[in-house]
Amino acid sequence: MTTSSSYSNSYSKITPEINKLAEICTSISIDSELYTKYDVKRGLRDLKGKGVLTGLTRISEINATKTVNGVTEPADGELFYRGINVKDLIAGQPEDMHCGFEEATYLILFGKLPTAKELTDFRTLLAHSRSRMPKNFFRDVIMQKPSADLMNNIARAVLNLYAYDTQPMDLSIPNVLRQSLELIAVFPQIAVHSYDAMQYYIDKDSLVVHRPRHDLSIAENILYMLRPDNKYTPLEAKILDVALILHAEHGGGNNSTFTTHVVTSSGTDTYSAIAAALCSLKGPKHGGANIQVIKMFKELEKNITDWEDEDMILRYLEKILNKEAFDKTGVIYGMGHAVYSISDPRAVIFKNYVKQLSAEKGRSKEFAFYERVERLAAELIAAERHIYKGVSANIDFYSGFVYSMLGLPTELYTPLFAIARISGWSAHRIEELTNHGKIIRPAYKCVQDRVKYIPIEKRKK
Repeated sequence: MTTSSSYSNSYSKITPEINKLAEICTSISIDSELYTKYDVKRGLRDLKGKGVLTGLTRISEINATKTVNGVTEPADGELFYRGINVKDLIAGQPEDMHCGFEEATYLILFGKLPTAKELTDFRTLLAHSRSRMPKNFFRDVIMQKPSADLMNNIARAVLNLYAYDTQPMDLSIPNVLRQSLELIAVFPQIAVHSYDAMQYYIDKDSLVVHRPRHDLSIAENILYMLRPDNKYTPLEAKILDVALILHAEHGGGNNSTFTTHVVTSSGTDTYSAIAAALCSLKGPKHGGANIQVIKMFKELEKNITDWEDEDMILRYLEKILNKEAFDKTGVIYGMGHAVYSISDPRAVIFKNYVKQLSAEKGRSKEFAFYERVERLAAELIAAERHIYKGVSANIDFYSGFVYSMLGLPTELYTPLFAIARISGWSAHRIEELTNHGKIIRPAYKCVQDRVKYIPIEKRKK
């Protein structure tokens, strides 16, 4: 019988045989010119980066252009949830309101703003859904073989919830909504407790587990469960709540939401669809970008002795862009977006709160450094890369900085994205099921020449 440790060891090494086979794989790559020849939209985007239309939605809209005299031009970005500008949604909420994410979730799911009573009832419903976490789930699932990657742990936990559901394959909208609300409610608990388990098993820290409180908002509960003393300031709760709102939904075309549509269209269960979305979000090109920004800034702060010297900053940014510094990919992380050009509305909204929090935390000098890098990087990229639509900071540019000021561990940065985006994923899954769409099956052009089969005894050695 193979033990778990021997299984792990047998699959942890790349042997010379595998390297040799891998060389064969890489030798049969596709000539990039063929994509142009056959007019294939790589990444489902055209040459200008605009996404190919693959569906219709009423949930959210991204706008980054304007029409002047019949000509489409880049414009300041806008994000709408169910037709409501997110800027107005956040600006209209009281400063002492820490459940704005719940209001945004209600809007995203049900297409309208809740009344005060409806919001209270909705929060009560989420609290009830949170209490439905299976008994001993922490011990039997979350504590079992936790890995250092929390997204892996969360996806595994979500798939395990299938076994505790008495109606896992019921695709009726009431049942899918019930499952969605339960997932929205328990995601913070699963994420934070997965971190607790990882700290205990991998980092050998003491195990301290705080259960969520039903009277607190989702943002407040995250801080309450994470901190040993359960304490947080009103501004900390507010800015985390705003971060969740801004990450809750972003059109149907982002990778993880499109994954939700694709997997849902096959007729699978809610847990499998959400686990697939989590696996998509886990990728560093999607949900892990804010971690790269933090790592990049650590490198910048280490190599730039004077944070106010713009010439010194610019020289180092040039090195990053020219693949001579940091991770040598030529990417200045947190800058640019597939859709937005002149500005990312999420970054613009968030920046005002970041400034307030940096003042509270005594890190205003660091915030000023971020601002300089943001401005100089945009100018440099626009000049060097000749980007037709312009470039600006995206939400990832400041979110990692905020999470660090909140004392949140980097392992939770991408899970926090998931805690927010589950609202959007749930709405898109329900929309896909409601509209009874066909299974999503795009076409691929085969460019392999046809060859004859040769019997094994006649093949060259």
